[in-house]
Amino acid sequence: MQDLQTIVELSHEFGTPEYVKGGGGNTSYKDESTLWVKPSGTTLAGLQEETFVTLNRAKVNGLYDVETPEESHAREELVKNFMGEAVLNDAGRPSVEAPLHNILETKFVVHTHALLVNGMTCAKDGESVCKRLFPDALWVEYIDAGYTLCMVLKDRIDAYKAEFNRVPKIIMLKNHGIFVSGDTAEEIRSLYASVMNPLREEYEKLGITEDLGISEVARDSEAESKIQEIFGEDAAFIESSGYFECVPGPITPDHLVYARAFPFSDELTQENADAYQNKHGFAPKVLIHGDRIYGLGKTEKNAGLALLFAQDGAQVLKLSQAFGSVEYMTDRAREFIENWEVESYREKVAS
Repeated sequence: MQDLQTIVELSHEFGTPEYVKGGGGNTSYKDESTLWVKPSGTTLAGLQEETFVTLNRAKVNGLYDVETPEESHAREELVKNFMGEAVLNDAGRPSVEAPLHNILETKFVVHTHALLVNGMTCAKDGESVCKRLFPDALWVEYIDAGYTLCMVLKDRIDAYKAEFNRVPKIIMLKNHGIFVSGDTAEEIRSLYASVMNPLREEYEKLGITEDLGISEVARDSEAESKIQEIFGEDAAFIESSGYFECVPGPITPDHLVYARAFPFSDELTQENADAYQNKHGFAPKVLIHGDRIYGLGKTEKNAGLALLFAQDGAQVLKLSQAFGSVEYMTDRAREFIENWEVESYREKVAS
């Protein structure tokens, strides 16, 4: 099927580090009856025609009228099971944003967490900058991912359609990323260029780059041994790089999943490690010690992703200076992601 091959090509094209890292982002293609969407936790770059989850659109449409529990985790569990019943193949669990892809009336949807975009969406002045640079885009304040985001966006998209007689082709989500919708590959590419190029110009005009200026220094095997001794299986694998300024708080769901909100920066003692664990409820994934930054994980891939997202977060922090500096997620929003089963599943698949 040509259209399915097109979304595979777009997935690979926008599955590069400029747009997503780890298992971030998702893509979809739809016809009148069926939605093909990326499985949760997998990579855009690795997608093939047969690896898309296929869903019955009529069943997905039924989700919008379901009465859901007030309690957030009970609600998300119900939605997860409801979506599972709409799946037509055995390619995995559909992306949590599948119901949102279903709402958008175009053939193709490409959702990414592009670094240049998140320099704006994670910034205090992000909304005003978005309205200045991208007046046709729909800006949405931070909303819990999953069902809540889907239902709020459904109303916003309906309101946008009532005003402009079309769906928004570009949706900017605060502290999250961007959705781009189109009926051809050329339209998707053109819309992304219409966002990335003006943002690049804004950063260049202000002399702000994403370069972290990391100097490579020798690995500290003594420190690594100490880290593994203190954190045990949570630091079974370690990846490290030269020093950079780590983002000191929560900026997007992806960063929370792969690198946690808060790096460990205290002296390497068991007492400090226990204090971190008691305060946050889990071990750190990113650790600052001496002139190196460490990504910790139970698997080699997990440790590498922790370091990768620590660097990406540091780049977002740097770029956000162009737009009034970074604005962190609230504690409530952070805790929702940290305790959400869907994100635990995504991390497990990606590791």
